[in-house]
Amino acid sequence: MSEDWRLRVDLHEDGISNLFTARMESRELTHDLETSFQDRVVVSTDGPEMFCYAGTREQAERAAELIRKVADEHNWEIDFELKRWHPIAEEWRDPDEALPADAVQRAEEHEELIEDQREESAEQGHPNYEVRVQSKSHHDIVKLSDRLQSEGFPVVRRWHFLLLGAADQDDANALAERIRGEVPEGSVVTVEGNFREVVDVQPPNPFAFLGGLGG
Repeated sequence: MSEDWRLRVDLHEDGISNLFTARMESRELTHDLETSFQDRVVVSTDGPEMFCYAGTREQAERAAELIRKVADEHNWEIDFELKRWHPIAEEWRDPDEALPADAVQRAEEHEELIEDQREESAEQGHPNYEVRVQSKSHHDIVKLSDRLQSEGFPVVRRWHFLLLGAADQDDANALAERIRGEVPEGSVVTVEGNFREVVDVQPPNPFAFLGGLGG
């Protein structure tokens, strides 16, 4: 099931959010959504906000209608915001914004995304991404750490783990692919969101040596 559409419901008050949650748990609203569509609409709450994730715009708009109906019954003031997940930009955007239509447009948008990530990493002073290496052997982690440090990579080493910062997703993926070919069988190499501890061991210009890895 895809969840490309997000309906954010601002309930304005935590108390109303709790009442809505209770209504959801009673399955009244959930039942209406499940019987109206083939796919489920996933609902979550965060304080005075409720989020509905749907596979189609029709599902999200139908969820808004049902939620509005419940709110009107109790005279609750609510506001809606409908967004669509943009797979290239990797963020929620205006639902009427067209997605890239061909490979050229997708490549252009991807380059814009990478440039934004690099600028953001430089501005905030720490990487947007990290490469995490896990090995059963402490000895292998030490050897890999020493080798990467000798090449100028700032690393954080923790017994069976090794962390390396990367300014953007492309550089992180390229670095991870390289390391997978160097570590022993059974090691796990993943790309994840940034880990603040990497900052403590970075040189003044932390991303200069990472440029071009994704090319």
